[in-house]
Amino acid sequence: MSQTPLMPKATAVWLVENTSLTFEQIAEFCKLHPLEVKGIADGEVAAGIKGLDPITSGQLTREELERAAKDPNHHLRLAERKVKVPEIKRAKGPRYTPVSKRQDRPNAILWLLRNHPELKDAQIIRLIGTTKSTIAQIRDRTHWNAQTLTPIDPVSLGLCSQIDLDFEVGRAAKDRPAALAEAGSTLLSAEETTAPEPPAAPASQPFADMSKPKRQEEAEIDVDSVFAKLKQLKRSPQDEDDED
Repeated sequence: MSQTPLMPKATAVWLVENTSLTFEQIAEFCKLHPLEVKGIADGEVAAGIKGLDPITSGQLTREELERAAKDPNHHLRLAERKVKVPEIKRAKGPRYTPVSKRQDRPNAILWLLRNHPELKDAQIIRLIGTTKSTIAQIRDRTHWNAQTLTPIDPVSLGLCSQIDLDFEVGRAAKDRPAALAEAGSTLLSAEETTAPEPPAAPASQPFADMSKPKRQEEAEIDVDSVFAKLKQLKRSPQDEDDED
C-alpha cells in the first residue's frame, strides 16, 4: 500500500511554487487529482494554504527531487522515515457518536429492538454507543420521548456500518441455538403430536392378550363353527333312528 505524505495539499502547493515538476508527478506523489494540482497552480484550489517543504520535513530527498525534475516520467518516492511512529489502536469501549447524531440514537435503538430482537444490550451498545438504561427505557416504552420515536436504520443514520451490523447479527444468530438448548425448550415432532392413541382394552376382558391380532381371533372362531357344522352333516341316518 503506497504511503501519502503529511499534509498533501500543503506539500503540493510547495512543489507547484518551487519546482518544475509536472502536474501528474505532483498529483501522484501527493495522491491528488491532476486537475486539482492544476487548480492549485491557477490559484483556484488551496487558496490560503501555506506550502510545506517536503525536504525539510524529511519526506523527500533533494536527490530524488532533482532526478524527477530532469525526467518527467520519474515517479517520486517518499523517503524512509528515520523514526517509526507506532499506529494508534482504538481503545475498546462504547463507540463514540458525534454530538450532531446523538439525538438519532433512540430511533436507531427502536429499529434494532424491532428488527433484531436477538441482539443483546451489549451488542447494541457497541453498535451505536448508547447505555443499557436507555435501551431498557425504549424497550419498556418509558423513555421521555417514547411517543414520538420512529424506528430508523442505524446504518442510514451513519451511527454504524453495515459490516458491523451484519457481524453482530451473525454472532447473535450463532448464540441463539445454544441459549435455547440451555433453557430446555424442546418441541415434539409432528408425527408424535398427530399419532392416534392406542385402543383401550375391553372392560369385560381386562387381562386380554392385546398382542394377538383381532383378525386372528375371528378366524379361529369361524373355524370352530365350520367344524361343528361338518360334524352335524356327517351324522348318519341310523344314528338318528337310534336316538328316536
